[in-house]
Amino acid sequence: NWSGSLIVASLTGAFGSSFLYGYNLSVVNAPAAYIKKFYNETWERRYGFSVDESTLTLLWSITVSVFAIGGLVGAIIVTPIVKFFGRKCTLLLNNVFAVTAALLMSLSFLAGSFEMLILGRIIMGVDAGISLSALPMYLSEISPKEIRGSLGQVTAIFICIGVFTGQVLGLPEIFGQESRWPYLFGAIIVPSLIQIVILPFLPESPRYLLLEKHNMSKAEKAFQTFLGKDDVSHEVEEVLAESRVQRNTKLVSVLQLLRTHAVRWQVITVVVTMGCYQLCGLNAIWYYTNNIFSEAGINHETIPYVTLSTGAVETVAAVFSGLVIERLGRRPLLIGGFGLMVVFFAVLTVSLTLQKTVHWLPYLSIFCILAIIASFCIGPGGIPFVLTGEFFQQSQRPAAFMIAGTVNWLSNFAVGLLFPFIQGGLQTYCFLVFAAICFAGATYLFFVLPETKNKTFNEISQAFAKRNKVSLEMQEMNHYPGERKSSAEQESNFTSSVDNGETKKGIV
Repeated sequence: NWSGSLIVASLTGAFGSSFLYGYNLSVVNAPAAYIKKFYNETWERRYGFSVDESTLTLLWSITVSVFAIGGLVGAIIVTPIVKFFGRKCTLLLNNVFAVTAALLMSLSFLAGSFEMLILGRIIMGVDAGISLSALPMYLSEISPKEIRGSLGQVTAIFICIGVFTGQVLGLPEIFGQESRWPYLFGAIIVPSLIQIVILPFLPESPRYLLLEKHNMSKAEKAFQTFLGKDDVSHEVEEVLAESRVQRNTKLVSVLQLLRTHAVRWQVITVVVTMGCYQLCGLNAIWYYTNNIFSEAGINHETIPYVTLSTGAVETVAAVFSGLVIERLGRRPLLIGGFGLMVVFFAVLTVSLTLQKTVHWLPYLSIFCILAIIASFCIGPGGIPFVLTGEFFQQSQRPAAFMIAGTVNWLSNFAVGLLFPFIQGGLQTYCFLVFAAICFAGATYLFFVLPETKNKTFNEISQAFAKRNKVSLEMQEMNHYPGERKSSAEQESNFTSSVDNGETKKGIV
C-alpha cells in the first residue's frame, strides 16, 4: 500500500510543514541567554538604561508564546484557504509565511530590532497553524484506510525530528553561539525551498478533486498515482458512496458543525484530545528544558547535550508509534500514553522535591523527563491529528480542523505564557497540574473514544451514532433539513456535477 508517490508526498509535505512546527518549538531554547542579552543591549541603546528583570522575563515569555498567537490566526484562516486552493496548494502557498518569518528573525540582530524577532515568531506561528491543519487533512485524504493511522503519524514524527534538529543546530559547536544564533532562524528557509521544489509534481488530494471540485478524471489519476495501481474503481466508489450520503450538503461552517447534533461527541472528543495534547505539559518541557535541567542540578555545560537526548527519545518513540498504530489501534496508544505520563509526572515531582537530599535523584529527574516525552510521542503526540481527520465527513473536515487548531493554539499559548509563573509559584509541584490534566483526558477517552483503525469514515460515524442518539441515515438530515432537495433533484445535480465534462466511468 506504500507507493513511492505516497511516501514522497507525506515526507515532502511534513518536512515543509510539521517539521518547521517542531523546529520552532525548540529553536528558542538553546540561544535563550544570547537573545535576552540582545534584548537588554537593544533596550539600553534606545533608552539609556538596562531593562529590569521582570520586564525582560515578560519580553522573553512573549517571544516564546507569541508563536501560538500566530498559530491561532493560521488555524482560523485555514478553512477558506483549503476550500479555495486545495490541500496541496495550501501547503505550497504557506511557505510564503515561512520564508518571510525566517528573513525577519535572522536579520533582527543585524538590524538591532527585537521587534523583528517577535514579529517573525508571529508569522512563523501563522505558517504552523495552517500547516498543522492542512497537512493532516491532506495525508488522511490521500492514504488508504489500512495505513491511514501510520501515514497520519508522519505529522508527529516530523514534529519530533524538527524538535531534535533545533536542539542539534543549537549546540555550541554549531549555531549555539552569541554571533551565530540568527542562523538558527535563517535555516527555516531550507525545508520551505525543498517543499516548493518537490510538491508541485505530486497530485492534489483525490477526495478533494472528486467531492469538492467534481473532477473525476483528475481524481482517478491522483488515486492511481498515490496507490500505485491502475484499477482504482473500488476507491472511487468508496468516496462516491460517501458523496451520495453527503451530496446535498454544502461545506460546513464552524458554527454549523457545532450545532450539528449528529457529530456532537466527535467535536467534544476532538476538543478534549487537542486540549490535552497541549495542556499535558510537553510544550513546557520543550520550551524550558534548560531551566528544568538546571533546577535538577545538571551542570550548565552538560545541559545542551542532555537536552539533545529528549529530541532523540521523542523521535524514536514517534517512529515506534507509527509502526504499531495499525496493529494496536488509536485507543490503547492514546489512553496508555496519557496514563504513563501521569505516573512519570508524579515520580518527577517527588524527585525534584527531594533532589537535594539524595545525590542520584537528579538523574532520576532526567529519566522521568525522557519517559514523559516517550509516553507522549507513543500516543498523544500524533493521534489527535489522525482522529480529527477520521471523525468527520468531507464537508465537515475543514471546520473540524479549525476547531481543533483553535483549541490547540490557545492551549499552546497558555502553557508557553503561564508555565514560568506556575513554575515560580508551585516550584517542584508544578508538574502535578499537568498530571491531573493527563488523568482527566485518559479517563474521558476510556469511556468515550471508539477504536477507528481500518474503518471507513462512514463506519466511524456509525460508531458515534448511538452516543449522539441518531442513526447514520439520519445524520445528513440533522445537518441542514431546510436545504434538502427532492431525491430526483439530488440525483440529477450530483450526476451533472461529477460528470462536468469529465468521464463517467467509475460511477455506479
